[in-house]
Amino acid sequence: MGTFTIVKPEVSEDVVASQAVAAETDDIMGLLVRTAQWLQSKGSSQWSELLEGKDVHGMAQSITDGDVFVFKKAGRIAGVVMLPQEAREWDIRLWGNEQPEAIYLHRLAIDRSVAGKNLGKEILNWVTEGIIFEGKNVIRLDCIATNESLNTFYREAGFTYRGTSDTGFNIYDKLKK
Repeated sequence: MGTFTIVKPEVSEDVVASQAVAAETDDIMGLLVRTAQWLQSKGSSQWSELLEGKDVHGMAQSITDGDVFVFKKAGRIAGVVMLPQEAREWDIRLWGNEQPEAIYLHRLAIDRSVAGKNLGKEILNWVTEGIIFEGKNVIRLDCIATNESLNTFYREAGFTYRGTSDTGFNIYDKLKK
């Protein structure tokens, strides 16, 4: 596990960031499943493996590894993001290389009860400015190429489009401040 420092725990006026702990695993997985259900209700098959009890990103292990961060509002998990500091097989497949200076952003999810209030954008800002990873100055992420609203969301958050992989995912990156 790499070294990090949370320099700004406040994500917004009423949301605080912290590293996820094992005791939060069930709540985090519940949030991801609810997000997959919501995506399905919108006609997307994104994250559908979660509805079958599978987690291809290994969230529980990532929590144990220290790569997951939660965002709490009034003590309740309102959002989550996975920030592995090393490229995984999927990242290498998409990017074609390992970049030791990069953090890979996965599984950004917002509880639907707080959706539409810019929490996703605030979390992306926090990843850029609120946490420092030793030796890391680039954030990399991917999203399904056909999800125009998600692609727009990342571009509007200052991420630079770097291309579309042969797997149908767009890749983006952004320098950390």
